[in-house]
Amino acid sequence: MKIEVNTHSKNMMRLAEEHPEVVVMSADLGTSCEIKEFHDRFPERYFSMGIAEQNMCSWAAGLAREGFRPFLHTFSVFLYRRILDQLEMSVAYPNLPVVFVGFVPGITTPGGVSHQSTNDVGVLRTIPNLAIFDVGDATEIEGVLDMAYQYNGPVYIRMLRKEVPRFFPANEPIQFNHARVLSEGTDITLLSSSICTEEAMRATAALKEKGVSIQHLHVSTLKPFTDPQVVEACQKAKYGVITIENGTVIGGLGTAVAEVMAENGIGKKLIKVGLNDTYAHGASKMYLLKKYGMDAMTLIGAVEKLMGKKLDIAEHDLEEIRFEDFSAV
Repeated sequence: MKIEVNTHSKNMMRLAEEHPEVVVMSADLGTSCEIKEFHDRFPERYFSMGIAEQNMCSWAAGLAREGFRPFLHTFSVFLYRRILDQLEMSVAYPNLPVVFVGFVPGITTPGGVSHQSTNDVGVLRTIPNLAIFDVGDATEIEGVLDMAYQYNGPVYIRMLRKEVPRFFPANEPIQFNHARVLSEGTDITLLSSSICTEEAMRATAALKEKGVSIQHLHVSTLKPFTDPQVVEACQKAKYGVITIENGTVIGGLGTAVAEVMAENGIGKKLIKVGLNDTYAHGASKMYLLKKYGMDAMTLIGAVEKLMGKKLDIAEHDLEEIRFEDFSAV
């Protein structure tokens, strides 16, 4: 399993070389958001806005109206909770091509509730015109900026950083509103996103050893959510459907899947794995995943619940963990 370093940094500079109207804006977190090298290479296209995210959003709207393509960079929590009014009125309402690149999404930071964007997807899914992308590995980081550029409207990206594993083939880039099929099966349908896809892959490998047939989809476009593969996958599940996401189960991936199942009359059981109407403590990613029941063993327990039997899988039966990010800054 290959580990890539500072993938977003390289990708951001590559996009800027191809599109001279691309500019980068930072809210005083350039190094933490992998844009220091961009500043060094394109200083005239780099705007350091300080710790003033609302002002940065308003500036971005003005730049977009003048033909520029702004890419805003800070921690994801500051790109929705702190600037929601400016995001809606200045960017989403006029449908401007502004890209919000949010780092350390969900529980990937030990910074505690002030730095953890755990309900961002639920909040932002309600905003018209806004697309939401949630990357799962280095391959998707490499393609998500092009996808955002081509969308040509407001985009929010939940971005991973630093040392990120490559789970998906480099020649199979991220696709707009199109899930990746990671395994085929008919017993259980599993839909995962963000860092939780690694936990899902760890679980499905162990479940297959026990003869469980898993249809596993990795979802990277959380809005719009009209991929026909989701309907097909949920319909074929014999025992039921499970979702796992890096955030609250209220309003996010699990809710989107529940809506699709209801709208299409799919009468199957659904278990949503994620934060259950709570804030998270500040700690390492793996500690938080285990504490709040968002890890591979929790998934296996959900499968056992749907199937009505124990599968005798222990922690030591799972593959090793490959993505870690303990840095608060």
